[in-house]
Amino acid sequence: MAEEHETRPPSAGRPPSSGRGRADDADEREEGEIADDDSGHAPPQANPAAPHPLEHAWTFWFDNPQGKSKQAAWGSSIRPIHTFSTVEDFWSLYNNIHHPSKLVVGADFHCFKNKIEPKWEDPICANGGKWTISCGRGKSDTIWLHTLLAMIGEQFDNGDEICGAVVSVRGKQERIAIWTKNAANEAAQISIGKQWKEFLDYKDSIGFIVHDDAKKMDKGPKNRYTI
Repeated sequence: MAEEHETRPPSAGRPPSSGRGRADDADEREEGEIADDDSGHAPPQANPAAPHPLEHAWTFWFDNPQGKSKQAAWGSSIRPIHTFSTVEDFWSLYNNIHHPSKLVVGADFHCFKNKIEPKWEDPICANGGKWTISCGRGKSDTIWLHTLLAMIGEQFDNGDEICGAVVSVRGKQERIAIWTKNAANEAAQISIGKQWKEFLDYKDSIGFIVHDDAKKMDKGPKNRYTI
């Protein structure tokens, strides 16, 4: 009886010395077996947890009516809450903060592009104005959310003109406003107002007030534009 000897492919235990060696390895792999990658580079893999960045970073601000006093200057009680720059950060924040219907009367909640303060005095806001929608108490939650999504999702054709948005809770109504940069740019303002109404499927007319007019007139400034 012939003596048995262990046999194995000549390439086992060492790198193949030629293209023929690689071919032999391929022949001997079982069906479905994945070849080792000898290139030293890991194959690209999709990362399902990768965040989805927004075009701009945005900051939530809160103006607490309990922190206001009659002697304090307007805007002195506004405080930044958190800045977000991804879709995931937005939803994490939105799902863990009070919606407008749960805010106390007198509160103002803002969402502005990062580094723009929600004040008339801010250099970027100074020459602008705002479109405003009013609704009954407890009715602004959906309008506020859809406004935020359209704004941070860059749905407006003139999105560069937008500074941010604010929801204001008052005794008999809630108001949502979009602030813009350049009130004199009528075409851009009209476009923003019309698209906002379309996004919300809002049928009533809305007005645009210039910040300078609001500062000069104590009793209800007139709308510069109406759509």
